[in-house]
Parts: sequence; structure tokens; C-alpha cells
Amino acid sequence: MLRPSLNDLTAFVAVATHRSFRRAADEIGTAPSTLSHAMRALEERMGVRLLNRTTRSVSPTEAGFRLLDRLQPALASLDEALDSVAGFRGNVAGTVRINAPRLVAGLLVRWVLPQMAERHPDVTVDIVVEGRLIDIVSSGFDAGVRLLGSVPKDMIAVPFARPLTFICVASPAYLDRFGDPGTPEALQRHHCIGHRMPSGKFYRWEFERAGQELGIDANGSIVLDDEELMVEAAIEGLGIAYVADWAAEAAISDGRLRKVLTAWMPAPEGVAVYYPGHRAVPPALRAFLDVVKDLRKKEP
Repeated sequence: MLRPSLNDLTAFVAVATHRSFRRAADEIGTAPSTLSHAMRALEERMGVRLLNRTTRSVSPTEAGFRLLDRLQPALASLDEALDSVAGFRGNVAGTVRINAPRLVAGLLVRWVLPQMAERHPDVTVDIVVEGRLIDIVSSGFDAGVRLLGSVPKDMIAVPFARPLTFICVASPAYLDRFGDPGTPEALQRHHCIGHRMPSGKFYRWEFERAGQELGIDANGSIVLDDEELMVEAAIEGLGIAYVADWAAEAAISDGRLRKVLTAWMPAPEGVAVYYPGHRAVPPALRAFLDVVKDLRKKEP
């Protein structure tokens, strides 16, 4: 069997991942018809059908899935090997576009960007704040940020140094006036600051204790779609807020907010930068990912 070229294998991974010749062609920079012919030639060369095709869709066969599972980590390792010598070419330059929710964007500004500016002054980090979960490839981003468990399987994830923990917080003045809720059910008698998600739905507060899971529909006269504003509302004594600990840590440390229902809060969730596993990693993105990894190593 004539060994396939690296370009053909990379193209196959793009088609199998996107399940679309058009979208894969847009990513690679070729015509869909050219890509389709290349995939037929690859199948003939390997002597096995890799893709199921219809007039409207394309999907991997069993053999295609097996090849895809082996190629994705192999191509990622190849990219890392090539990037390992990037430092010998001189300063890294370019732009890396990151899609992130507002809360995480703030963390990137505080944690990652100072290190990027010091190590790689010629790299521009373009962060777009977006609450919705989007297809970062079709939207033109190099990487995105989301909860680790929600990262698509065809992406490579680089965890942040700190996981995210959801907490309930209220101001001392509010708790002095209305008391500590004690249990999640008691929230029905309190003022709760509602959270509207990007989809328009209300976020249901989730609790967990000794294996028991509980969801609460928070009641209150205030609904916000931004965690920093929720923290501000809680500081003003307008109610109890259910937010990520990152958003409230400063207000907690200086006494403007206090945690409540700590025994009922769910386990921490990892947050990761993720990027496509089937394409070459640009030097600017690799530099960004290296900073994220290094910060994780320094975290106690």
C-alpha cells in the first residue's frame, strides 16, 4: 500500500470532524470538490472506505472512526514536536483569537495576559466575550474557553490552574436582616438574584450534599445576565446570589459578602482552553497555551 501523505491525512481528519466537505474545505483553503476527490483517492490508496457519503451529509465509517481516533493525537503530537523548536526561530509573533465568557475573560486579563506581554510582546491576544457556546472553528477563533466536561471530543483541552466552584453569597447587612437560609429549600423565603443565561432561560441553582442533588428555581425581583453585576447586587444587599467563586472572591476577602449554604455547594468544575485537534497549532496560539500550562504548574 502506498503510504498516504500528511496533507491527505490532515484533510481526512478535517472532513471526519466537521462531517462536511464544505466546512472542511473552508478550513483547509481548497474547493469542496477538490477535497472530495482527494478523499476518494485516499480511500483507493488505503483499500478501505473511510467515509459514508449522501447528497446531504458525510460521516466516518467504522474504519474511518478508528483512523480518526488514532490520527487526532498523532497530529497533535506532531504539532507539539514542530512547535518545540519555535524558540530557535526568534520571537513568536502573530495574533491569537480567543472566545470566552465574560467571567473567564476577566481571569485571562488578570492571569494570562501579563505573562504573555512579558514573554511574547509581539503576540496580539484578541479576546471576544461571548456567553453562548459556539463553533470556534467556523467562527474564526483559534481557541475557546468552557467547562472541561463540555469541551467537544474533537478538541484538545488545556485545563486552567484553578477549577471553578459555584457559591451562594449575601451581604452581612442582608443576612442580619433576613437570616441565613440554612438549607436550599429555605431559599424560597428569601430574595434571590436570578441568572438569565445567554439562551434566555433562567439558570436553576444546583446543590449537592452526601450524594443528594437538588435543583432550586430561585425567586426574586432581580434578574441579571452578568455574574459581576450579580455580585454587585448582592453587595448592595438586594438578595442572595449564586455565582462562580472567581467573581466573588475579592468581595468575600474584604468582608462585603459572606458565603451561605457552603455544605450544599456542588463539587468544583474544571475550566479549559480548547482548540481543534486536527489542524496545525499556530505559534501564537502555542505560546498562549504554554503560558496557561505554566501557570497551572505554579498553582499550589
